[in-house]
Amino acid sequence: MHLHTAIRVGASLALATLLVGCAAPKTLYSWNGYQTQVYQYLKSDGPAAEEQILALEKGVQVSASQGAQLPPGYQAHLGLLYLNTGRTNQALAAWEQEKKQFPESAPYIDYLVGNLKKNGI
Repeated sequence: MHLHTAIRVGASLALATLLVGCAAPKTLYSWNGYQTQVYQYLKSDGPAAEEQILALEKGVQVSASQGAQLPPGYQAHLGLLYLNTGRTNQALAAWEQEKKQFPESAPYIDYLVGNLKKNGI
């Protein structure tokens, strides 16, 4: 009887291990439709910049509420949209967030900010 119990316990543990191993892994970033927004931005017939900004801002809020990180480029793209709609201060803030989260983006962000200053914006 002890052998039968041991087999049942072992089978139960194996099944539990298998089920835990099948759980979906947590993704590194919370994409929140970012790829779609970039694609739509690049399309000439995509939605207006304001609409894209609202979608990306919603993604920022969702990520924050879930304690998740935004992917590389998310804040930089949002900054570009802000700049295209005349919101320079918000663009600079978004780019600083990008630089803070991804220090390797600093040369690109500094280039963008430098161009703004050079053009008197």
